[in-house]
Amino acid sequence: MTDQNRCSPVEAALDDLLLDTDPYLSCDDCFDQLDTYVEQLLANPGHVDIPMQVHLKACGACAEEAEALMDLLSS
Repeated sequence: MTDQNRCSPVEAALDDLLLDTDPYLSCDDCFDQLDTYVEQLLANPGHVDIPMQVHLKACGACAEEAEALMDLLSS
């Protein structure tokens, strides 16, 4: 990778802010579905849920909850 291809922290943050959030999933919907999503992901690491994945990529609070639940259920 050349230096021109590397993103600065500011560019990376800007990219995260400009993420396409379609299909839309609210934080409330995400929280309601999070336990099922994490259980499915642990049972099948190839499990795909596009709305959930899009939301977790864009929402740090929900991503943190998902990670904590994943850690709890996988231990």
